[in-house]
Amino acid sequence: MNDTASQPALPDHLSSNPRSPHYVKEVFEHNIGIRLNGKERNDVEEYCISEGWIKIASPKALDRRGQPLLMKLKGTVEAFYI
Repeated sequence: MNDTASQPALPDHLSSNPRSPHYVKEVFEHNIGIRLNGKERNDVEEYCISEGWIKIASPKALDRRGQPLLMKLKGTVEAFYI
């Protein structure tokens, strides 16, 4: 069972990239889930609840540093602990 007292509050804007200023290490010590428009997503790289978007990695396109390009999808975003 998950102990909700030891879990930090989920931020409004979170990124899975450690180089991002929106990365919070303590949150990633627990399993989190993201829903976009009621559908659970497993491929989310970054999200913002207040602005209503998520970013997912493009399947083929890479930026000049070799990292996957991120595509923004808009809708109702929900973040939760699994």
